[in-house]
Amino acid sequence: MMQNFNKPMPIQVVLADDHDLVRSGIKALLATVDGVQVIAEARNGQELLALLDSIKPDVVMTDISMPGMDGITAIGEIHARHPDVRVIVLSMYDTVDFVKRAVANGACGYLMKDAPPFELEQALRSVMATGSYFSAAVAQRLLQPSEPTVDDELTQRQVEILTLIAQGKSAKEIAYELGLSPKTVDVHRARIMERLRLNDIASLTRYAVRKGLVKA
Repeated sequence: MMQNFNKPMPIQVVLADDHDLVRSGIKALLATVDGVQVIAEARNGQELLALLDSIKPDVVMTDISMPGMDGITAIGEIHARHPDVRVIVLSMYDTVDFVKRAVANGACGYLMKDAPPFELEQALRSVMATGSYFSAAVAQRLLQPSEPTVDDELTQRQVEILTLIAQGKSAKEIAYELGLSPKTVDVHRARIMERLRLNDIASLTRYAVRKGLVKA
């Protein structure tokens, strides 16, 4: 029997989502798509970046809201370290702020978790062929005017600290995680409150949820 040496290489995909069932479901759907292979999975941004230091997929499909390093930050790191890897966001959030932050950080595709299964294949093939894919609903969001993003309002360090505050961590815990002193964390928290004109932790947490830094 003659072998078919012209068969194209499969599109190699890495999945990142902190919910095991969600990843399993996406992987099962992609297993039915001809010419697509899921080669690795990650539960958060740190795991995802560590994987990409050893393997080189064609596409990363990632959630945005994950514990530790979130998807937005991870997308920026991937874009800087591995510019040839295409990143598709698969999220339950479709606000203008989310979409524009993802694109600004280097995402080339964005679709919703409630999208029909065929759209997963459509997104993958479009990103490989044209370099981008945005569902109709997401494309409409990109055309809408947006309020200032969290990156417009806060520094990257302040975003990190705000995220950890909203996760319920104390100044001491945040200081340990980021290699800072508790006093420095307190100073940053005060400046965050001043910049956002918010007066308490509950208001900061609501802001973080609205901006997609943490889940409700």
